[in-house]
Order: sequence, then C-alpha cells, then structure tokens
Amino acid sequence: MPRYVDGFVIPIKKSKLKAYKKMAAAAGKIWMKYGALEYVECSGQDLNVKMGLPFTKMAKTKSGETVVFSYIVYKSRKHRDAVNKKVMADPKVHEMCPDPKDMPFPVNKMAYGGFAAMVDLSARKKRRSK
Repeated sequence: MPRYVDGFVIPIKKSKLKAYKKMAAAAGKIWMKYGALEYVECSGQDLNVKMGLPFTKMAKTKSGETVVFSYIVYKSRKHRDAVNKKVMADPKVHEMCPDPKDMPFPVNKMAYGGFAAMVDLSARKKRRSK
C-alpha cells in the first residue's frame, strides 16, 4: 500500500517564524502521538531560484515574508484519515489556536492537499528492507 502525504505551503512573516516553530513543534508531537510516520516543517532558505515557479511567487509573499513547506507522512490515506480524526479530537490542538485571527500565519493563504506517494525512495524505507 503506498504511503500518503499531507503537504502544506504557507507564506509567513519572518518575524512570526519563532511563534510558528513553537506551534509546529507542539502540533508535530500530537500528530506523532496518534501515529503519523513523519512530521516535517521547513522554512524557506534558497527561494530565489531561476528554474520553474519559485515558492515565493506561488505563495504570493510580500516583503518581509518567507515560505514554510511542511509535510506529514502516513501509511495510507485510510491511516491518515484515522490519525487526523484523533488529532482533531485532541483538546491540545484547539488550545494551541483558540482564535484563528491570532495565528502566526494567514490561514486563508495556506495551500494544503493530500497526496498518494508515486515514488518512494526514502532512506528509512531502504534501511527497514535490509
């Protein structure tokens, strides 16, 4: 069964990265507690690229903003749905962001989607098969 990935792209003010990192670290612990295989949050570093569409242009960042690229890995879509159901029922998630207007990023500018893995060459998978 192919693994499943939830992916996120979020434009965020650089001044809010510290608050976002704190929130993301707490959220990651909750996702992992309920069975996510991996939880990764990345802040943009090399975004001034010449090839393709830069994340900054896609996310329509403004001066003083960067992009956060994040993903959560699951065993399958069914596993993702089960994990997310538990996560959304956990009161700690709602305590982290009681007011959507007080988030460290604009929720309405977050891009999100679920993806079935087509090619999976992860080192973790290779180590398990040896």
